[in-house]
Amino acid sequence: MANFLSMTDEQLVKAYAQGSNEAFDALLKRHQDRVFNYILRIIKNEDLANDIFQETFVKAILTIKQGRYTENGKFPAWISRIAHNLIIDYYRQEKSENMQSTDLEDVNILNRKELCEATIEDLIINDQILNDVKSLIEELPELQKEVLMLRYYQNLSFKEIAEKTGVSINTALGRMRYAIINLRRIAEEKDIVLTV
Repeated sequence: MANFLSMTDEQLVKAYAQGSNEAFDALLKRHQDRVFNYILRIIKNEDLANDIFQETFVKAILTIKQGRYTENGKFPAWISRIAHNLIIDYYRQEKSENMQSTDLEDVNILNRKELCEATIEDLIINDQILNDVKSLIEELPELQKEVLMLRYYQNLSFKEIAEKTGVSINTALGRMRYAIINLRRIAEEKDIVLTV
């Protein structure tokens, strides 16, 4: 780990892209306080800030692993931009969920799909999707399955998952990433569609 501390951000990104999880641990350790404080300063809600912080680094992991990170010597600005965009996405989503205009007389604000009862067809499709997801999860390697279950079924943060499983946050994030990749691959192989 000591040699990672002397590396630049760009060198760490390159090392991580080549498979060194310790390099990403060093990047995370180097930037986590600044990124989290930036998010918290805007969001002003610690739980929500934690979620956006985790999403920021998951997005960074995916971008780097997919080879879409472009070196420009400005990793701190890049990771902050990801966090900033996720904050904007959060506020846009919140605004669209909470805002309905009543200015137009022919618009009934109660006539919205999410307020309607589901049809039998909707219920059958949702049940099928849930069953498909459960069967796909069963095919995952045990460590990936564990992280996925803790995150989505027990709603734990990646920090809590790391503590519960005795691994680093980066390892928990990595396992989640691989779980999602494997779920998509297995679904594709079995010709399973997971959307309505």
